[in-house]
Amino acid sequence: MPQPPYDPGRVPPAVFHIVGWLILRRDDSVLLARRAGVSYADGQWGLPGGHVEAGETLAQAASREASEEVGVRTRQEDLAPVGMARYVDGDVAGLDVFFTASTFSGEPRPVSECDQVGWFGLDALPEPMVGWVPASLRRYLVDGIWFDESLG
Repeated sequence: MPQPPYDPGRVPPAVFHIVGWLILRRDDSVLLARRAGVSYADGQWGLPGGHVEAGETLAQAASREASEEVGVRTRQEDLAPVGMARYVDGDVAGLDVFFTASTFSGEPRPVSECDQVGWFGLDALPEPMVGWVPASLRRYLVDGIWFDESLG
């Protein structure tokens, strides 16, 4: 069933997600993981990241998710915030917060919720990609724009 367009007079969405994403960098490349066995964007390339849990900072969530998904460890002090995006899509809304890190331990590998990982330049991203990832990478890493909103 199609979602109704955003109406500022209606009740806010019932679900509000807060998600931490980690953009791991090596030289001019970023680490991407091909999502697998998940309900959202299965088979598409995206960033390691996920929902912030109770009692976690945004950076802790991004770091934990990267460890769980691609097996790398980062220290909170090595993560630098680079952007955030607020979205409303039907009855789902959220705030995505993006961090970068070039210091980490461990060799990236598929651990959970993905079946491949790889380093890619921004001009050579794999297909298929999670739809919003290429624009977000360009916005935060190239254009230096730190905030975006999409109100469905």
